[in-house]
Amino acid sequence: MQVISIISTKGGVGKTTTAANLGGLLADAGLRVLLLDFDVQPTLSSYYTLEQRASGGIYELLAFNERRLEELVSRTTIPGLDLIVSNDHRGELNTLLLHAADGRLRLRHLLPTLAPHYDLMLIDTQGARSVLLEMAVLASDLALSPITPEILAARELRRGTLQLLEDIAPYRHLGIQPPPLHLLINRVHPVSANARMIQQALRELFQGQASIRVLDTTVPAIEAYPRAATLGLPVHRVEPRKPAGRVAPAALDTLRMLALELLPQRQTQLLAVSGSARPPREAAV
Repeated sequence: MQVISIISTKGGVGKTTTAANLGGLLADAGLRVLLLDFDVQPTLSSYYTLEQRASGGIYELLAFNERRLEELVSRTTIPGLDLIVSNDHRGELNTLLLHAADGRLRLRHLLPTLAPHYDLMLIDTQGARSVLLEMAVLASDLALSPITPEILAARELRRGTLQLLEDIAPYRHLGIQPPPLHLLINRVHPVSANARMIQQALRELFQGQASIRVLDTTVPAIEAYPRAATLGLPVHRVEPRKPAGRVAPAALDTLRMLALELLPQRQTQLLAVSGSARPPREAAV
């Protein structure tokens, strides 16, 4: 099982939208996908309609080390896409984990329970520095950070997200390598010269740093994303083809390009995805 955390210490950059739509695309590609909602504002937990809701969620997983999947995992109406909902309504987990002996490593220790059942886990995190955020990163094989094409967002990236990765570097002494960081320029207006300038500036800034990569994919600011959220559907199903006269590519093409950059080993499955739902007979069990 591969683990990808969607991270940023800045709110409002599109982490939840990225997690929901990437998860939906990969499930339609035939992968068994588990979404984890670490945000105390449980937007990801309500993005998709639940076909079956478990009695527990993130709180039981992390506070009580619950390992029974039937108590933790809710099933969405998207075949192959499961969810552990955010239910830490009082925001108690950060304090609890701060004082726990295994604190920032608890999720990492729980991964063997989940790994046999899923090909990929996507973790949506809160837009603020926290123990939960550090725990998600330390459990991940890769960290994906959406960044909006604004100079203030670029500065926050350096001050917040990059500082977080530096601060957890001492875990290397325990044999835990911080994951590589992939930067995704998000909500780009098609004719925005500012977006291209910031993308180029980020590439130059991190040139030669093997652990940080600016992705070639950029996500355009198009109406299909809020429309998909309203419908509770992955955006590639809502917009499989580019509307006539628009410069930006179809949502399906953008999400597929992103997935190919993150998971090149899944190329055959990803290229087979269309805008239609995956046939029920292919659903993950």
